[in-house]
Amino acid sequence: MLKTLQVRNYVLIDSLDIEFPAGLVIITGQTGAGKSILLGAISLLLGAKADSSMVGESAENCVVEALFELPASPLQELFSEEDLDWNGGSVTVRRVLSRSGRSRAFVNDEPVSQALLARMSSYLMDIHSQHQTLMVTSGQHQLSLLDHFCGNPDLLARCSAAYSGLASVRKEIRGLREEKESLAAQREYDEARLAQLTAAALREGELEELESRQKTLANAEQIKSSLLSVDALMEPQEDEGRSLASLLKECERQLGHISAYLPEARTLAGRIESARLELSDVLDEVRGLGTGIEDSSESLARTEERMSLLYELLRRFNCRNEVELIAQRDVLSGRVHGGEDLDERISALERKEADLSSEYASLCAELHQRRSKRAPELAAEIQEMVRTLEMERAVFGISLESSAPGPAGTDAVTFLFSASGSKPVALANCASGGELSRIMLCLKAVMARYANMPSMIFDEIDTGVSGSVADKMGALICSMGEHMQVFAITHLPQVAVKGSAHFLVSKTISPDGSAKTAIDRLAGDDRVMEIARMLSGSAVSEAAIANARALMGKA
Repeated sequence: MLKTLQVRNYVLIDSLDIEFPAGLVIITGQTGAGKSILLGAISLLLGAKADSSMVGESAENCVVEALFELPASPLQELFSEEDLDWNGGSVTVRRVLSRSGRSRAFVNDEPVSQALLARMSSYLMDIHSQHQTLMVTSGQHQLSLLDHFCGNPDLLARCSAAYSGLASVRKEIRGLREEKESLAAQREYDEARLAQLTAAALREGELEELESRQKTLANAEQIKSSLLSVDALMEPQEDEGRSLASLLKECERQLGHISAYLPEARTLAGRIESARLELSDVLDEVRGLGTGIEDSSESLARTEERMSLLYELLRRFNCRNEVELIAQRDVLSGRVHGGEDLDERISALERKEADLSSEYASLCAELHQRRSKRAPELAAEIQEMVRTLEMERAVFGISLESSAPGPAGTDAVTFLFSASGSKPVALANCASGGELSRIMLCLKAVMARYANMPSMIFDEIDTGVSGSVADKMGALICSMGEHMQVFAITHLPQVAVKGSAHFLVSKTISPDGSAKTAIDRLAGDDRVMEIARMLSGSAVSEAAIANARALMGKA
């Protein structure tokens, strides 16, 4: 149950510290006093979307904090999963919202995400807002209520997971089949391009080698002529003079003659010998280069033809070098030969699809069986309860039909209703606003018994009813308060007198025009005067006061 609530700087609420008792808690106030603001603060605490406009005008942030006492709750398992301190079921929840719109949440002083806070909220409190009465006409909401009554949450989670998995696998299969069709459509074109690149026998760095070879072959005659000239200069014929080697040898010998008298000459002779040996090596290499030069027009033609092929491939495939051409070849090879791999992947996914489809069908069948079995029980309970709210001839039924597969299975639920006892038809087509309010209250009362919910808030669920019907709805809400904490925001005095505690929401306007909302607990004459105001309006008469005392005495 909600034990305490503290609000700071939330919209029109400057500061609020309040303690709530168990049982039925009544909240009243004139239209526009700020009851919806109070409800908004609690919703923010339970994970609702935050907005910077919620921060009070003169503050930099707002804080909403509440203490929940939960001696026994399935929430303890979630706390264990998230490694949060259970603290004996004493759970403090705090939400801080800054002017920038940044929101932070804490549970027992441990930071938590908004998503986790929203998950926890379903174990802390159920809020029935005014628009939810209209939601009862929605088929999806009706299915959810029936599943709640059947105790299907775990089964629904498994069914939703199977459906999502099945949808994901089918989407992947469609994608692979589309890819396969696309590959097949351009296979002939890709095969032709791949054949061109494969036939070229591409090798990294080949073009650079060819360009160098082409330069050599194209200038072979000049190269040979120059090499022969070098050879002739370094080692001329006998009739043309002495070679460089013999001249250096003679220089070395002459320096040797004087080395005994001039020691430095021996060093110079050694250096000349080294130069002579180096020149001998150079001459050998020059002659080697000459023998390696091919002077062939056929070789030049073959080289230039190969270069032309590579240049054409670079242009055709929009590549800069052989590396990119090889990469293109590999991509095309993957596309051309990838069909077999796609077939294997599709086959594996189809087997997975069959398994998931079987699992999903089994879960749908189990859900249908549970719903079919318990739908008449829920219908009978609702019908019996509705008839106590001055609809003695009301008939309530639940129709279960097949629908398109979805996360919740293959069932479509329709609530049927007739206030006159005639053949019931779809609730959305026949119930008035007051009838919908009564039906929704009965559904909430039944659900509360099965949900183990510690607290519930009704936001004007009695809209559209009055008189004795309002009195009976108040009695039903009051009976719910015997087993759980119930908050009833109401404009009806017949409901307001039923509560064990009564709080008044009021708004005051300061001289500077700013508005502030406050909430106070009423007792004694203050409560009598509020009930009288609800009976007679702004001008409270003696008759209204007497009527209020009579209503409270009867309650």
